[in-house]
Amino acid sequence: MVGRRALVLAGGGLAGIAWETGVLRGVAELSPPAARLLLDSDVLLGTSAGSAVAAQIGSGRRLEDLFDLQLAETSTEIDPGVDIDAITALFLQALREPGERGPLQRIGAVALATHTVPEPVRRAVIAQRLPAHHWPDRDLRVTAIDTATGELVVFDRHSGVDLVDAVAASCAVPGAWPPVTIAGRRYMDGGVASSVNLGVADDCAVAVALVPSGAETPSPFGPGPAAEIAAFPGSAFAVFADEESLAAFGPNPLDPRCRAASAMAGREQGRREAAALARFLGV
Repeated sequence: MVGRRALVLAGGGLAGIAWETGVLRGVAELSPPAARLLLDSDVLLGTSAGSAVAAQIGSGRRLEDLFDLQLAETSTEIDPGVDIDAITALFLQALREPGERGPLQRIGAVALATHTVPEPVRRAVIAQRLPAHHWPDRDLRVTAIDTATGELVVFDRHSGVDLVDAVAASCAVPGAWPPVTIAGRRYMDGGVASSVNLGVADDCAVAVALVPSGAETPSPFGPGPAAEIAAFPGSAFAVFADEESLAAFGPNPLDPRCRAASAMAGREQGRREAAALARFLGV
């Protein structure tokens, strides 16, 4: 397939990290050439959970090792102890508030006002999550949102931002984790408005997106991931979490206990998708 190729890794909590890693592992088991093309994509675009997976892939760590880490009974991940439904309700309330601030600015204000673990504690968790703390010599793009302006920001190896800080910012779920301070500004989860942010890869002709949510997941900020991917100007292939995978995620995708089941479900779905992915990639 001709043209620059992007592997787009969407947001979805710890369940999403495990599932995306599992999907790639399953594809590799049945179609090693397809998996190699995905891992060697010209662009790795990561949002929220996907930023961690993108950075892990970019580090050069073996996929088998990354998958095995998701199955480990112990990890350095911590449970934020939040109610996902309560966070959603908080978002919706912020969106309904009148005033001059835009919806993402209002959610940014919620993120700044919420009591969470200290920023250094959260940063240490992200640092443990990444095999390498330096930007790889490839096109890795990490999204985050400025809490003050609501603007989407893309960090890469030319941004002058520490990789751990970039991934921590991208994963800073409002109401669950602290916004991340970078050069005096505060950033929150890059997936608040869009879990895929596919427009960041609009310089690519081909995109494969792994999305740890259902295809019909709605968004108050736009048409949702399925419509966003369908509108991509190039050729796009999306893997959305199927019913088995969604069941494996459980009620809280931020709970570390969801990791193993999510990884195994992703692996099985990756095996089911391998042939179609190989055809799409022409291998």
